[in-house]
Amino acid sequence: MTLRQGREVLTIPGPTNIPDEVLNAMHRPAIEIYSGDLLGVTERLLNDLRTVFRTKGRTYIYTANGHGAWEAAISNMLSKGDKVLVLESGRFAVGWGEMAAVQGAQTEVLEATPRRAVDPAAVEARLRADTEHEIKAIMVVQIDTASGIVNDIPAIRKAIDAAGHPALFMVDGMASIGCMPFEMDDWGVDVAMVGSQKGLMSPPGLGLLAAGPKAMEAHKTADLRTHYWDWTAREGEQHYEKYCGTPPEHLLFALCKSMDMLFEEGLEQAWERHRKLAGAVHAAVSVWGKEGAMEMNISDPAERAPSVTPVIFADGVDPAELLKWCNEQCGVVVGSGIGDLSKHAIRIAHMGYVNAPMLLGSLGVLEMGMQALDIPHGKGGAQAAIDFLAGTFKE
Repeated sequence: MTLRQGREVLTIPGPTNIPDEVLNAMHRPAIEIYSGDLLGVTERLLNDLRTVFRTKGRTYIYTANGHGAWEAAISNMLSKGDKVLVLESGRFAVGWGEMAAVQGAQTEVLEATPRRAVDPAAVEARLRADTEHEIKAIMVVQIDTASGIVNDIPAIRKAIDAAGHPALFMVDGMASIGCMPFEMDDWGVDVAMVGSQKGLMSPPGLGLLAAGPKAMEAHKTADLRTHYWDWTAREGEQHYEKYCGTPPEHLLFALCKSMDMLFEEGLEQAWERHRKLAGAVHAAVSVWGKEGAMEMNISDPAERAPSVTPVIFADGVDPAELLKWCNEQCGVVVGSGIGDLSKHAIRIAHMGYVNAPMLLGSLGVLEMGMQALDIPHGKGGAQAAIDFLAGTFKE
């Protein structure tokens, strides 16, 4: 016998939980793509994305996942042989750089200390050394979904400016936009991207991108452009050209509803909700780790992401067994470690459509699983999460 009967709880860092209202928004017939209501849907979403990215720049919608949005940014701004500086802080910025290399760019990785955020001083030093301005673009993630690191994007921008360097500033906001402050224009970000399936609470399948004036200027001479990703082609007069073919209608309907929900809550309130829920997870893991069998991947609290918390287990503990127990016995699906952490960690997600009961239930099941499987852990982690959240109402 198990305790699994009931709604499954998804606690993975993407795709995240999809609200019933968003699912229901897709439950409608397809509509005509050349005129009529869908034109208004597209225009509305392009404007909504400006609000989410906090930009006055151009926005684009691709039928793609986040990797597709990566490729869109690369192909629209870079030329063959351009040098790209990749700021390492986990798996994903490096992956973005690898994609640029496949497309014909040169990549250099600014290696970072494991489990720490990008050091702005190191960025400034490398750019000052580039006296010939060979580096054409800088790639970084605001949050690395694998490591759980959050990078200080405005501090990196200040480092670029202090070095007097003209490189394009490219930021991946996959696990951050909708979950924490992101100010594209104020921070001097030239291009930013996000997927529909994380903080934006929609199904996977939409890659969303915003481009500022400097990115649009670079686009004019970029020679990696291909027709599907091309911003110029997507500015055509015909509506279908904005999607290089048939629009992903039902994903657009879903995103409209999730945007409604996000704006009804308020962006700033959503950021604060994520901050508080993350604090509850960190409180729980800190207690569990007192027995020495586990610890958060990111030791510095200021560098921990508000959307996902990777937890590393000591040798001799198989996190896969804990994940299996939580799923099969209680219907709670917790994220596994990926990349260098693939066999050593779990990832507790707290992003998108998630509230206190959902999160506390997941933490309670994790603690129950550790007890059932005799995994050494400090007792009272779930209670610590409760205490933390209760304290936030007294702030």
